[in-house]
Amino acid sequence: MLNTLRRIIQEVTIAKDLDQALDVIVLRVKKAMNVDVCSVYMVDKDRGELVLMATDGLNEAAVGMVRLKAKQGLIGLVGEREEPVNLADAPTHPRYQYFPESGEERYRAFLGVPIIHHRQLQGVLVVQRLTKRHFSEDKVTFLVTIAAQLAGAIAHAEASGGIDGLRSRVSGARDAAPLQGQPGAPGVAIGTAVVNFAASDLDVIPDRAPKDIKTETSLFKKAVDEVRKDIQSMLERMEEVLPAEDRALFDAYLLMLEGGGIPGEVVRRIEQGNWAAGALRETITEHVRAFDAMEDNYLRERAEDVRDLGRRILEKLRSRVPGKPKKFPTRTVLVGDEITASMLAEVPVKRLAGVVSRRGSQTSHVAILARAMGVAAVMGVDELPVSHVDGRSIIVDGYTGRVYINPSRAVRDEFKHLLREEAELSKELRELRDQPAITPDNVGIPLYINSGLLADVTPALKSGAEGVGLYRTEFPFMVRDRFPGEDEQCQIYRQVLKSFAPAPVTLRTLDVGGDKALSYFPIEEDNPFLGWRGIRISLDHPEIFLVQLRAMLRASAGLGNMNIMLPMINSVAEVDDALRLLRRAHHELIDTGVSINMPHVGVMIEVPSAVYQVRELARRVNFVSVGTNDLTQYLLAVDRNNARVADLYDGLHPAVLRALQQIVDGAKAERTPVGVCGEMAGDPAAAILLLGMGVDNLSMSAANLPRVKWVIRTFTRRKARNLLKEVLTFEYAHSVRTFLNAALEDAGLGGLVRAGR
Repeated sequence: MLNTLRRIIQEVTIAKDLDQALDVIVLRVKKAMNVDVCSVYMVDKDRGELVLMATDGLNEAAVGMVRLKAKQGLIGLVGEREEPVNLADAPTHPRYQYFPESGEERYRAFLGVPIIHHRQLQGVLVVQRLTKRHFSEDKVTFLVTIAAQLAGAIAHAEASGGIDGLRSRVSGARDAAPLQGQPGAPGVAIGTAVVNFAASDLDVIPDRAPKDIKTETSLFKKAVDEVRKDIQSMLERMEEVLPAEDRALFDAYLLMLEGGGIPGEVVRRIEQGNWAAGALRETITEHVRAFDAMEDNYLRERAEDVRDLGRRILEKLRSRVPGKPKKFPTRTVLVGDEITASMLAEVPVKRLAGVVSRRGSQTSHVAILARAMGVAAVMGVDELPVSHVDGRSIIVDGYTGRVYINPSRAVRDEFKHLLREEAELSKELRELRDQPAITPDNVGIPLYINSGLLADVTPALKSGAEGVGLYRTEFPFMVRDRFPGEDEQCQIYRQVLKSFAPAPVTLRTLDVGGDKALSYFPIEEDNPFLGWRGIRISLDHPEIFLVQLRAMLRASAGLGNMNIMLPMINSVAEVDDALRLLRRAHHELIDTGVSINMPHVGVMIEVPSAVYQVRELARRVNFVSVGTNDLTQYLLAVDRNNARVADLYDGLHPAVLRALQQIVDGAKAERTPVGVCGEMAGDPAAAILLLGMGVDNLSMSAANLPRVKWVIRTFTRRKARNLLKEVLTFEYAHSVRTFLNAALEDAGLGGLVRAGR
């Protein structure tokens, strides 16, 4: 049964669309369970109905015709109860609903299980038998298991075109349902999808029309010839090492490369209108599906050989394509399995409209970059059909986390109206640029920006920022193929410090690990977010840390506006060790005749242990700054880059709010200033609470700064404290959000409320 389950899931996962996926399910499940009927009913959300979408055993003509209301019939009962319904004689049950067109009057035994994805009912999987007899427990558990596994696969197939095809046919719906992800960066983008993919990743190669079929075919054939020569060379090298039976694998590779095999199928697909790489992906996928469906273990394992061959051809194919500069549409929406900072940098800033990534969440590195650039982003779109969206019209809603592929005119018009509203709001906010961030009861809250790119300097200055509360120094490390030298770092830091002088700039020491990797310094860990990262790496490599500290100190000479911040602090011992190395770097420079004052030093509060030692930490430093992204992640035990649990990540969770209050109280007890540099600082609703807690300063992306300034200039600290007092009695994060949004609306700041749109 486990092998059967694996093969069914594999076939459904690689199905071209929902039609094919559902056909695979009913055929394979019927055979595996030895039943007379297998059917799938799917939820039509527009009409609130369950619709027969595929069957093997009932009349084919009933597909799309049999419809039940949400609580109608046995199918509705399964959906209502969200658990299996196992009946020996279904027609005698009071909820039995007979549909003559289905031809199911002969079948007595009934077993239905719900298909649930992300807590939402997707449909019902049903098997039926002629005989009156309950299904055995092992049959029930098998069907439950397969339904649970199929939920994600069905959602993926749905997103790959099923909604546009089968569902629209049976429901009359004009628009595909939007794909749901996590809001990554606020804003709306309407543009053209451009898929960015790794050259060796066959699975995410997009479909594209070939510019010239003959040229594309020629490139492919040359790539195949090169792979054939490589394999023949391998075979010759192995001749004296391996016996004949073990060399048979290479012979099998050569057979698959014969003209009538894989190459012939790829050429046909090129002639039908797909470029060579896309045609190769389609062909390899089809062959892999065939091998995976085989009963024999040995033959089934040959699927990996087919994948390997495909990757080899792809590598040769990509190497033969001339290195031309990439062309990006006027409003490019960058789409990929996993978007990186370097991918963002490839797109001209004026052409980048949005970002959509199948992996990641609102606090992953690329989402933070998108916010800094003022680009709408949606992360963690599980069902994103990466290989099928290149060149298609796309809308990115960075407020709700929804993505619309090939939207209708009505949907486009709705979002164009929203863009006009955004433009009007931005114009209104720009008028606040030169106004101070002071509450009506005369409490000043300095607003800083988070940055990491020199390109951020101009937008930051135009935003009215009073300095830099967090400068991420890891970017110069991430865009090189080696550690940057002391002079290189000094030049970069000096440019940032001079641009803002005399306003303060806080440089965070190197913070890599987790979701920020260095290609030349790989860190392989099972759980990188709880592993070797942040200050831990710096302290373990003083030769790297001292170079950075000296570069920072040298860059500050004669300016006097630099602060240094230590990330990922877990204990007072780490602070003591870091301060010792900083003093050493300072003394080394003094000994060389360089006159530099010691800067103010702060720590980031990001882990629970630091919350409980905040007073001890505050005694040792000049300021503390709360990194709410990681703090929330660790407090809630939620991997913020895991799309499956990203909806559990919420900075307004009552536990997070209480921890923040404890941090502020602890720092204040030691008369140490406390700021917030995490994403909560740029959230207008959260800013009300931070104001009420007594936070001294906030640091955020330049795009969010005017919104938060509007909040600061509208709410008195007294009002914010009263709202905070009430919020701290709440038990649910969504209650906190609703309450704060209402407060914004009441204060005339409804334009800042987008989440519930």
